[in-house]
Amino acid sequence: MASLKDFRVRITSVKSTQRITSAMKMVAAAKLRRAQEEAIAARPYSERMERMLGSLAEAAVKAGNAPPLLSGSGKDDIQLLVVMTSDRGLCGGFNGSISRVVRQRILALQADGKEVKLLIIGRKGRGILRGEFGSLIIDTLEDTANPAPQFETAAQIAQRVRDMFEAGEAHVCTIIYNKFISALTQEVTPQQLIPFALPETESGEAEDGDATDTSAFYEYEPDEKEILTDLLPRNLSVQVFRAMLESFASEQGARMTAMDSATRNAGEMIDRLTIEYNRTRQAAITTELIEIISGAEAL
Repeated sequence: MASLKDFRVRITSVKSTQRITSAMKMVAAAKLRRAQEEAIAARPYSERMERMLGSLAEAAVKAGNAPPLLSGSGKDDIQLLVVMTSDRGLCGGFNGSISRVVRQRILALQADGKEVKLLIIGRKGRGILRGEFGSLIIDTLEDTANPAPQFETAAQIAQRVRDMFEAGEAHVCTIIYNKFISALTQEVTPQQLIPFALPETESGEAEDGDATDTSAFYEYEPDEKEILTDLLPRNLSVQVFRAMLESFASEQGARMTAMDSATRNAGEMIDRLTIEYNRTRQAAITTELIEIISGAEAL
């Protein structure tokens, strides 16, 4: 049975851990508020750009003059997966959930005879995936969101993806990230970046209540191909930046939730240890009193 000193040391240790987890929870909550605002603010712009490019792309595809970023290379043998994870741990199932989806996707692509390449963003993703898919990892980018995501970093990642596509090192590129739903919920979201995937819309309905007139005809100046040639690379950077913002907000939400649970669990453990400590102390005092009384009666 543990001694009173052991209980005191254990209680002190758990209290120190509780203070750390409580501080991490408050830091994550402070970061989450700003990250959530930035992620939500970036959604309308990226979604509108996708819709605009979608209308332009449809006309360009029909005319047969679509840029390579839209039409692709005509092959899909080499699949590049850009996996967005965190650089630090202590964020619950944030990295585990996205790693499971990536693993399933890799196995499905390999079953179809595709070559898979992984560009990992965040050291935790590399740590999880390198055991089984280490040979597929071409590079790992760390500290891309330190202290917060920057558009310049997203543009550099997008440029690297474009360079690989233009060099024939990748035919299809898909980014996989955690979309922020709430502090308790993050949704693993795969999004195809190259070739540009036309946004899916529900028939008969338009986003934000806008009326959709499929019979409308638009004339563009300059022509669709020239506009797409300029906007598609920019859209690539925008979508990568949006994924970084969503992933960063999801990470802070997951960390805040995990640290809140850890803080409450530490409190419950302290209560249990305190009860055990008091019981052990009371038993020790009772034993000492019995020994004193027994000794007095013996005299």
